[in-house]
Amino acid sequence: MLTQTTYAAKPSINAQSSERAQLSYSFGYLIGKSNVNTLKQLDYDLFMEGFKGGYTGQPAALSNEQMLSVINRYKKSIESQALTELNQKSAENLKLGQNFLQKNAQSSQVKVTATGLQYQILNEGQGKQPNVNSEVKVNYEGRLIDGTVFDSSIARDEPITFKLNQVIKGWQEGLMLMHEGSRYRFFIPAHLAYGEIGAGEAVPPNSALIFDVELLKVQ
Repeated sequence: MLTQTTYAAKPSINAQSSERAQLSYSFGYLIGKSNVNTLKQLDYDLFMEGFKGGYTGQPAALSNEQMLSVINRYKKSIESQALTELNQKSAENLKLGQNFLQKNAQSSQVKVTATGLQYQILNEGQGKQPNVNSEVKVNYEGRLIDGTVFDSSIARDEPITFKLNQVIKGWQEGLMLMHEGSRYRFFIPAHLAYGEIGAGEAVPPNSALIFDVELLKVQ
């Protein structure tokens, strides 16, 4: 197995080394770093034997078919493991969100729509009210139910403008309840947010979300 001790030695080059030395080290380091999870599964000596053999053109100990077959089996194993872990995490997030929303709905300040969207009125405006085809300008902050902020135009001091029919269903429904000048807090179940897919690393799959939204203008 490749271990951390393999990389413990102090690099033999620095910024004053030759261009060839820096290039050689850089290629090796970046290849290792970008494949760290795979390399952890390998026998270091055999990896280096295969690397040197391929580089120097020595006859391979395995046929191309055998090598591709074992690599494909490994890839399928990793993909299967990742999918299992994803499904487990997704189910956990769904349950956590359902429990949170069930408890949250008991608050006298929270209203619940037929779709399951929950909202709290922080400030009620008197301006125009959007429809699903409207373009709106808003300030917002998005949080996971554990309080982690994953996006905030408020922090960036950059309100955003978008077509209402281009955002998640929870925002579509919630913003159509608002008038210009309103500030609402939305508690959005996963099926009205990013669902089983999530949104990159910021929003895990099946996450219930909390948004503070101020409707600045209906264009």
